[in-house]
Amino acid sequence: MALQNMGFKTLFPVQLAVWQETIGPGAFERDLCINSPTGSGKTLAYALPIVQMLSTRAVKCLRALVVLPTRDLALQVKQVFAAIAPAVGLSVGLAVGQSSIADEISQLIKKPEHEAGICYDPQDVLQELQSSVDILVATPGRLMDHITTTKGFTLEHLCYLVVDETDRMLREAYQSWLPTVLKLTRMYDENLMPGVNNFLPYASGSLKTIRRCGVERGFKGKSYPRLVKMVLSATLTQDPSKLAQLDLHHPLFLTTGQRRYQLPEKLESYKLICASKLKPLYLVAVLQHLGGEKCIVFTSSVESTHRLCTLLNFFGDLKVKIKEYSGLQRQSVRSKTLKAFREGEIQVLVSSDAMTRGMDIEGVRNIINYDMPAYVKTYVHRAGRTARAGQTGRCITLLRVHEVKRFKKLLQKADNDSCPLYSIPSSSVESLHPFYLSAFSLECLRYWTVMIYWARSSLFLLQLRFAITLGRKRL
Repeated sequence: MALQNMGFKTLFPVQLAVWQETIGPGAFERDLCINSPTGSGKTLAYALPIVQMLSTRAVKCLRALVVLPTRDLALQVKQVFAAIAPAVGLSVGLAVGQSSIADEISQLIKKPEHEAGICYDPQDVLQELQSSVDILVATPGRLMDHITTTKGFTLEHLCYLVVDETDRMLREAYQSWLPTVLKLTRMYDENLMPGVNNFLPYASGSLKTIRRCGVERGFKGKSYPRLVKMVLSATLTQDPSKLAQLDLHHPLFLTTGQRRYQLPEKLESYKLICASKLKPLYLVAVLQHLGGEKCIVFTSSVESTHRLCTLLNFFGDLKVKIKEYSGLQRQSVRSKTLKAFREGEIQVLVSSDAMTRGMDIEGVRNIINYDMPAYVKTYVHRAGRTARAGQTGRCITLLRVHEVKRFKKLLQKADNDSCPLYSIPSSSVESLHPFYLSAFSLECLRYWTVMIYWARSSLFLLQLRFAITLGRKRL
């Protein structure tokens, strides 16, 4: 019923493949490495079997952990779990630093209720702290905060670990969260009492009893403790040296194609060749040509995102609302912008590569690479914001003449030899020249106004510091 409410009638190929290796004949015998194009349903592919397995064991403790690189992506994954988990009595928590750590602790840890007027040993109270959630979706930094400081937070009963966007998670340190999690789970395994009592069914006693006897991690009656891992990405590496740090158990590589880099099946790729100084004009012409369709424009940096968005907003009569999205913005600002974009209040989002990973926004028909991506992996993730779940979409890349040959080689790595020119009438571009000059002048004026303001502020601070120093000497 929960899946029907989400609009699903049948499982996608990657979801069916994962189900067969988990709930089906595979029976979680091996850890899974899942490489599947963006928009192919990877989140639900791991959410379904985890929820199914946890629903058969009626105890409240943290048994599944999903770790993702960004807050917005974690929020999105949490919503997927929240749509199916309550139907089988499971609760889902979120640890991303969006709220204060105290607020998160109150949501994640359940304190025992004690009678008023009775004194209790603090150590006994600590032992009775319990998890309020069965599944936790977290970012690495806030996960480490809870591991190191939150009383009652434990990975003792962890059965499933999901590392989403694995290639990025392995490339960046993220406060050494992975070695810490693996070390903790190994430590709990080594401390288990020998014998069959380690695998008593959850129904046999309270959580306190289970903690004395050990934690159940065996599957299909097999008496060995194992933390099941699933790692996923649209561009997942097959390099054994990189995957080795995940300590995978007889890993099985699942993919829906022959290549590592795969574009969505119904994606149309286009190129638009123009001179550097005319790129803003061509971009505006493309936006006008798209007629207000929902669109994401990708740039090469946070600074480029801000400047381009400012310039576009100085153009007159574009008839679309344009906002920026980047990693330098506050989380509350990004969340508000995403909400407005999802609801159609914003038609064009100018973004840095903070938007490339995993974000699923319904109705995005167009992706525009204002700056050509340096790597095929970046192109795959950018393009994957459209043509999701079997829908159609297009990706238009603005190129300078000297970039055309390199772009062709980039697409060949993704097995894409078809990239026609996107046609824009020259008259459309020429008619924008007066507006561009006006917008550019306003953007320059704004830039120098800001620079003068900061220069004056800096001069004032220097004068103030000099006055304070001089006053101290006189005293």
